[in-house]
Amino acid sequence: MIDPKELLKAFLKEKISFFSGVPDSVLRNFTELLDSNKKIKHIVGVNEGSSLSINIGNYLSTKKLGLVYLQNSGLGNIVNPIVSVADKEVYSIPIVLLIGWRGAPNTKDEPQHLTQGKITRKLLKILKIKYCEISASSDLFKIRRIINYSKKNKVPVAVLIKKGKISENKIFLDNLKLEKGINRKSFLENLLKKINKTDRVISTTGYTSREIFQIRKLNKKLNGKDFYMVGGMGHAGSVALGFSMKQKINKNVICIDGDGSFLMHMGSQLTISNYSNKNFKYVLLNNNCHESVGVQKTFANNIDFKKFAKALKFKNYYNIKSINENNGKLDKFLKSSGPSFLEVKITSGTIKNLTRPRKLKNIMKNFMKN
Repeated sequence: MIDPKELLKAFLKEKISFFSGVPDSVLRNFTELLDSNKKIKHIVGVNEGSSLSINIGNYLSTKKLGLVYLQNSGLGNIVNPIVSVADKEVYSIPIVLLIGWRGAPNTKDEPQHLTQGKITRKLLKILKIKYCEISASSDLFKIRRIINYSKKNKVPVAVLIKKGKISENKIFLDNLKLEKGINRKSFLENLLKKINKTDRVISTTGYTSREIFQIRKLNKKLNGKDFYMVGGMGHAGSVALGFSMKQKINKNVICIDGDGSFLMHMGSQLTISNYSNKNFKYVLLNNNCHESVGVQKTFANNIDFKKFAKALKFKNYYNIKSINENNGKLDKFLKSSGPSFLEVKITSGTIKNLTRPRKLKNIMKNFMKN
């Protein structure tokens, strides 16, 4: 196992004190330490590409190497600034990528992670990024070597860590005060009871899709059909838009998103509001954190979503802040002529023994049936 404090110390020894990234469950025990060290500047980015770009800007200002942390699924978001800005043939900027390696070969994981895990090394080789793999504290010497290579050649490098290799912290960092709001499970159960049989639900990655799947299993007669975005964080709204455009106007297409996912590709909301039909309904479950990967703050509570929805020309905006508001406002939202935007303030916490969607291709076939 890797001691997270020793891992951080290895980077600090190499004078890396600027960290940015997107929260990842594999790296959680490490990234929890960043906000507690006064010598460190830590920025949680909305997506991996912007996190890298923030680090590039820091290098231009200080001439000092920084670190970007991410899950390997985020490599897709990071390719553009890596290739077109940081690459040796462009500006030749040294930087360290700390990558949580989900779906690594010979490990058990979910289908979307296994696919990404198989090609992670290949992607890094295609991008001409030298990397090392560490799985124990005895491997930490590799970090100095890879950082020296980055500094000498002025290129990005990567450190890969597999799932379950970083040991837990002995201290718990309370980096989030639980938001007041409605329980997510209660809201989702109520929503699935109220929608029509012909309605379609497209839900974001993380706890939301998993809870909907589990609620369906426990209550077999709930209305509508679901498509679970088990991967592709930030893209649920766009998938819902594309699906809704050829559907009958009286058949609601309901996107259920989370605040972290919403922020990751927030610009897509402009496309959604401009091209969506009356059948499009967007639900934002907002608990101001990346709950499923460590409850790091998203700062979504700094946004006035009523003004946001109005600025983007959504026809209707509704919000639910408590269980007492769940029925009346939800009814109005579902009956409204869209595109409509519903913000639901939820508290953190999920179903015990939460399961995961299985047989994904069967789920898709059922969703596509009329």
